Amino acid sequence: MPDSFLLEARKSFHAALLQNILRTDSNGVPSNADKHSEVSVTLAVGMLSRLGQSATGARLAGQMSGSKFETVCREYLETIFPKLAHLRPGRFAIQRGTASTIADCDQYDHLGELERAIENNPELAVSLGHDYLIKPDVVIVRSPEPDETINSAGNLVSGHEARRTSLRQVNQTKCILHASISCKSTLRSDRAQNARSEALNLVRNRKGKLPHIVVVTGEPAPNRIASIALGTGDIDCVYHIALPELTDAIHESPYRDAEELLSMMVQGKRVRDIADLPLDLTI
Repeated sequence: MPDSFLLEARKSFHAALLQNILRTDSNGVPSNADKHSEVSVTLAVGMLSRLGQSATGARLAGQMSGSKFETVCREYLETIFPKLAHLRPGRFAIQRGTASTIADCDQYDHLGELERAIENNPELAVSLGHDYLIKPDVVIVRSPEPDETINSAGNLVSGHEARRTSLRQVNQTKCILHASISCKSTLRSDRAQNARSEALNLVRNRKGKLPHIVVVTGEPAPNRIASIALGTGDIDCVYHIALPELTDAIHESPYRDAEELLSMMVQGKRVRDIADLPLDLTI
Protein backbone atom coordinates (compact mmCIF):
# COMPACT_ATOMS: atom_id res chain seq x y z
CA MET A 1 0.00 0.00 0.00
CA PRO A 2 1.51 3.38 -0.97
CA ASP A 3 2.33 5.95 1.71
CA SER A 4 -0.28 8.59 2.46
CA PHE A 5 0.23 12.13 1.19
CA LEU A 6 0.91 13.41 4.72
CA LEU A 7 3.52 10.72 5.32
CA GLU A 8 5.28 11.52 2.05
CA ALA A 9 5.18 15.24 2.87
CA ARG A 10 6.65 14.52 6.30
CA LYS A 11 9.50 12.55 4.72
CA SER A 12 10.18 15.40 2.29
CA PHE A 13 10.13 17.88 5.18
CA HIS A 14 12.77 15.85 7.01
CA ALA A 15 14.87 15.47 3.87
CA ALA A 16 14.89 19.26 3.45
CA LEU A 17 15.92 19.71 7.10
CA LEU A 18 18.72 17.17 6.77
CA GLN A 19 19.97 18.82 3.60
CA ASN A 20 19.82 22.42 4.79
CA ILE A 21 19.82 22.60 8.59
CA LEU A 22 20.44 19.44 10.62
CA ARG A 23 24.20 19.00 10.42
CA THR A 24 26.62 16.90 12.46
CA ASP A 25 30.02 18.39 13.24
CA SER A 26 33.37 16.61 13.33
CA ASN A 27 32.77 15.65 16.97
CA GLY A 28 29.44 14.01 16.19
CA VAL A 29 27.34 16.79 17.74
CA PRO A 30 24.12 17.56 15.83
CA SER A 31 23.41 21.21 15.05
CA ASN A 32 20.15 21.20 17.05
CA ALA A 33 21.95 20.02 20.21
CA ASP A 34 23.56 22.01 22.99
CA LYS A 35 27.12 20.68 22.95
CA HIS A 36 27.47 21.55 26.65
CA SER A 37 24.56 19.27 27.61
CA GLU A 38 24.99 15.50 27.59
CA VAL A 39 21.22 15.01 27.55
CA SER A 40 20.74 17.35 24.60
CA VAL A 41 23.50 15.73 22.54
CA THR A 42 22.37 12.17 23.30
CA LEU A 43 18.75 12.83 22.39
CA ALA A 44 19.64 14.82 19.27
CA VAL A 45 21.90 12.02 18.03
CA GLY A 46 19.16 9.45 18.67
CA MET A 47 16.56 11.56 16.90
CA LEU A 48 18.73 12.26 13.84
CA SER A 49 19.77 8.63 13.50
CA ARG A 50 16.09 7.80 13.08
CA LEU A 51 15.51 10.55 10.54
CA GLY A 52 18.25 9.43 8.19
CA GLN A 53 21.82 10.19 7.32
CA SER A 54 22.57 13.81 8.19
CA ALA A 55 25.07 15.95 6.36
CA THR A 56 28.47 16.31 7.99
CA GLY A 57 29.70 19.88 8.12
CA ALA A 58 30.00 23.04 10.09
CA ARG A 59 27.08 24.35 12.06
CA LEU A 60 25.22 27.08 10.16
CA ALA A 61 25.31 30.60 11.56
CA GLY A 62 22.34 31.31 13.80
CA GLN A 63 20.58 33.78 11.51
CA MET A 64 21.12 31.64 8.42
CA SER A 65 19.94 28.51 10.21
CA GLY A 66 16.86 30.27 11.50
CA SER A 67 16.03 31.66 8.09
CA LYS A 68 16.38 28.24 6.46
CA PHE A 69 14.25 26.61 9.14
CA GLU A 70 11.47 29.13 8.55
CA THR A 71 11.66 28.50 4.81
CA VAL A 72 11.44 24.71 5.17
CA CYS A 73 8.48 25.02 7.53
CA ARG A 74 6.69 27.44 5.21
CA GLU A 75 7.27 25.25 2.16
CA TYR A 76 5.95 22.23 4.07
CA LEU A 77 2.70 24.05 4.79
CA GLU A 78 2.50 25.37 1.23
CA THR A 79 2.63 21.77 0.03
CA ILE A 80 -0.07 20.41 2.34
CA PHE A 81 -2.54 23.16 3.21
CA PRO A 82 -4.07 23.50 -0.29
CA LYS A 83 -4.85 19.76 -0.18
CA LEU A 84 -7.13 20.39 2.79
CA ALA A 85 -9.43 22.86 1.03
CA HIS A 86 -12.35 20.44 1.33
CA LEU A 87 -11.95 20.59 5.12
CA ARG A 88 -11.38 24.35 5.34
CA PRO A 89 -12.78 26.16 2.27
CA GLY A 90 -11.55 29.67 1.58
CA ARG A 91 -8.85 31.64 -0.19
CA PHE A 92 -5.74 31.20 1.94
CA ALA A 93 -2.13 32.32 1.44
CA ILE A 94 0.96 31.21 3.36
CA GLN A 95 3.55 33.95 3.69
CA ARG A 96 6.74 34.94 5.43
CA GLY A 97 5.68 37.06 8.38
CA THR A 98 6.70 40.65 9.04
CA ALA A 99 5.41 43.44 11.26
CA SER A 100 3.71 44.96 8.22
CA THR A 101 2.07 41.61 7.44
CA ILE A 102 0.30 41.68 10.79
CA ALA A 103 -0.69 45.33 10.46
CA ASP A 104 -2.18 44.55 7.04
CA CYS A 105 -4.61 42.07 8.62
CA ASP A 106 -8.11 43.04 9.67
CA GLN A 107 -7.71 42.14 13.36
CA TYR A 108 -4.51 44.17 13.73
CA ASP A 109 -4.78 47.07 11.27
CA HIS A 110 -4.94 49.51 14.20
CA LEU A 111 -1.31 48.62 14.99
CA GLY A 112 -0.27 50.16 11.68
CA GLU A 113 -2.08 53.36 12.61
CA LEU A 114 -0.37 53.30 16.01
CA GLU A 115 3.05 52.88 14.40
CA ARG A 116 2.46 55.85 12.12
CA ALA A 117 1.36 57.96 15.09
CA ILE A 118 4.50 57.02 17.02
CA GLU A 119 6.75 57.91 14.08
CA ASN A 120 5.35 61.44 14.17
CA ASN A 121 5.41 61.81 17.94
CA PRO A 122 8.68 61.06 19.78
CA GLU A 123 7.04 61.51 23.19
CA LEU A 124 4.47 58.88 22.33
CA ALA A 125 7.26 56.55 21.23
CA VAL A 126 8.96 56.93 24.62
CA SER A 127 5.71 56.20 26.45
CA LEU A 128 4.60 53.17 24.42
CA GLY A 129 7.85 51.75 23.11
CA HIS A 130 7.58 49.02 20.49
CA ASP A 131 6.49 46.07 22.63
CA TYR A 132 3.23 45.82 20.70
CA LEU A 133 5.01 45.03 17.41
CA ILE A 134 4.52 41.45 16.26
CA LYS A 135 6.86 39.83 13.73
CA PRO A 136 5.89 36.17 13.28
CA ASP A 137 8.02 33.87 11.14
CA VAL A 138 5.24 32.40 8.99
CA VAL A 139 1.60 33.45 8.68
CA ILE A 140 -1.51 32.07 7.01
CA VAL A 141 -3.98 34.72 5.91
CA ARG A 142 -7.47 34.43 4.47
CA SER A 143 -8.97 36.83 1.94
CA PRO A 144 -12.49 38.11 2.57
CA GLU A 145 -15.13 36.53 0.33
CA PRO A 146 -17.24 38.27 -2.32
CA ASP A 147 -20.99 37.95 -1.90
CA GLU A 148 -21.12 35.80 -5.03
CA THR A 149 -19.14 33.11 -3.20
CA ILE A 150 -21.12 33.45 0.03
CA ASN A 151 -24.36 33.15 -1.92
CA SER A 152 -23.18 30.28 -4.14
CA ALA A 153 -25.25 27.75 -2.20
CA GLY A 154 -28.28 30.02 -1.80
CA ASN A 155 -29.27 33.61 -1.09
CA LEU A 156 -27.55 33.94 2.30
CA VAL A 157 -26.74 37.66 2.43
CA SER A 158 -27.94 40.87 0.82
CA GLY A 159 -27.08 44.53 1.15
CA HIS A 160 -29.16 44.97 4.31
CA GLU A 161 -27.59 42.70 6.94
CA ALA A 162 -24.22 41.36 8.14
CA ARG A 163 -22.57 44.68 7.30
CA ARG A 164 -19.83 44.43 9.97
CA THR A 165 -18.45 40.93 9.53
CA SER A 166 -14.87 40.78 8.28
CA LEU A 167 -15.59 37.80 6.05
CA ARG A 168 -17.58 39.85 3.51
CA GLN A 169 -15.44 41.62 0.94
CA VAL A 170 -18.13 44.25 0.54
CA ASN A 171 -17.51 45.27 4.17
CA GLN A 172 -13.71 45.35 4.16
CA THR A 173 -10.86 44.24 1.87
CA LYS A 174 -8.06 43.46 4.34
CA CYS A 175 -6.94 39.87 4.79
CA ILE A 176 -7.82 38.00 7.97
CA LEU A 177 -4.98 36.49 10.01
CA HIS A 178 -5.72 32.77 10.24
CA ALA A 179 -2.49 31.53 11.85
CA SER A 180 0.79 32.79 13.26
CA ILE A 181 3.60 30.21 13.24
CA SER A 182 6.80 30.81 15.19
CA CYS A 183 9.65 28.66 13.86
CA LYS A 184 12.46 27.94 16.35
CA SER A 185 14.98 25.30 15.32
CA THR A 186 16.07 25.15 18.96
CA LEU A 187 14.66 26.60 22.15
CA ARG A 188 17.19 28.45 24.25
CA SER A 189 15.63 30.65 26.94
CA ASP A 190 15.60 33.84 24.85
CA ARG A 191 13.94 32.17 21.86
CA ALA A 192 11.21 30.66 24.01
CA GLN A 193 10.58 34.03 25.62
CA ASN A 194 10.37 35.78 22.25
CA ALA A 195 7.82 33.27 20.99
CA ARG A 196 5.70 33.65 24.12
CA SER A 197 5.88 37.46 23.96
CA GLU A 198 4.72 37.43 20.32
CA ALA A 199 1.85 35.14 21.25
CA LEU A 200 0.72 37.33 24.15
CA ASN A 201 0.81 40.41 21.92
CA LEU A 202 -1.36 38.63 19.35
CA VAL A 203 -3.85 37.76 22.09
CA ARG A 204 -3.92 41.19 23.71
CA ASN A 205 -3.83 43.42 20.66
CA ARG A 206 -6.38 41.76 18.41
CA LYS A 207 -9.71 43.28 17.46
CA GLY A 208 -11.78 40.32 16.39
CA LYS A 209 -10.99 36.65 15.85
CA LEU A 210 -7.93 35.18 17.54
CA PRO A 211 -5.72 33.37 15.00
CA HIS A 212 -4.07 30.03 15.57
CA ILE A 213 -0.82 30.67 17.47
CA VAL A 214 1.70 27.83 17.31
CA VAL A 215 5.41 27.10 17.64
CA VAL A 216 7.39 24.65 15.50
CA THR A 217 10.70 23.44 16.92
CA GLY A 218 13.43 20.85 16.51
CA GLU A 219 14.63 21.17 20.12
CA PRO A 220 15.68 17.74 21.47
CA ALA A 221 15.60 18.51 25.24
CA PRO A 222 12.15 18.11 26.86
CA ASN A 223 12.92 20.60 29.64
CA ARG A 224 13.52 23.30 27.03
CA ILE A 225 10.41 22.33 25.09
CA ALA A 226 8.53 22.67 28.37
CA SER A 227 9.68 26.29 28.67
CA ILE A 228 7.26 27.22 25.89
CA ALA A 229 4.81 24.28 25.90
CA LEU A 230 3.67 24.27 29.52
CA GLY A 231 0.88 26.61 30.48
CA THR A 232 -2.11 27.83 28.50
CA GLY A 233 -3.50 31.15 27.36
CA ASP A 234 -0.93 32.10 24.75
CA ILE A 235 0.43 29.26 22.59
CA ASP A 236 -2.12 26.83 21.11
CA CYS A 237 0.40 24.02 20.93
CA VAL A 238 4.06 23.25 20.20
CA TYR A 239 4.74 21.09 17.14
CA HIS A 240 7.95 19.08 17.04
CA ILE A 241 9.66 18.29 13.75
CA ALA A 242 10.04 14.61 14.72
CA LEU A 243 8.03 13.74 17.82
CA PRO A 244 7.90 9.93 17.36
CA GLU A 245 11.63 9.83 16.61
CA LEU A 246 12.41 11.95 19.67
CA THR A 247 10.12 9.82 21.82
CA ASP A 248 11.92 6.65 20.73
CA ALA A 249 15.32 8.25 21.34
CA ILE A 250 14.31 9.23 24.87
CA HIS A 251 12.85 5.78 25.57
CA GLU A 252 16.17 4.17 24.69
CA SER A 253 18.13 6.67 26.78
CA PRO A 254 18.70 6.52 30.54
CA TYR A 255 16.85 9.81 31.10
CA ARG A 256 13.59 8.75 32.72
CA ASP A 257 12.77 12.27 33.93
CA ALA A 258 12.95 13.50 30.34
CA GLU A 259 10.69 10.66 29.20
CA GLU A 260 8.10 11.47 31.88
CA LEU A 261 8.18 15.19 31.05
CA LEU A 262 7.70 14.64 27.33
CA SER A 263 4.91 12.13 27.96
CA MET A 264 3.16 14.62 30.25
CA MET A 265 3.30 17.33 27.59
CA VAL A 266 2.03 15.00 24.85
CA GLN A 267 -0.78 13.58 26.97
CA GLY A 268 -1.63 17.09 28.14
CA LYS A 269 -2.13 18.22 24.50
CA ARG A 270 0.76 20.69 24.67
CA VAL A 271 3.12 18.97 22.19
CA ARG A 272 2.27 17.30 18.87
CA ASP A 273 4.10 16.12 15.77
CA ILE A 274 4.63 18.27 12.68
CA ALA A 275 2.23 16.01 10.75
CA ASP A 276 -0.58 17.13 13.08
CA LEU A 277 -0.07 20.81 12.31
CA PRO A 278 -1.75 21.15 8.88
CA LEU A 279 -4.87 19.35 10.05
CA ASP A 280 -5.03 21.35 13.28
CA LEU A 281 -4.86 24.54 11.22
CA THR A 282 -8.09 23.58 9.47
CA ILE A 283 -10.04 23.60 12.74
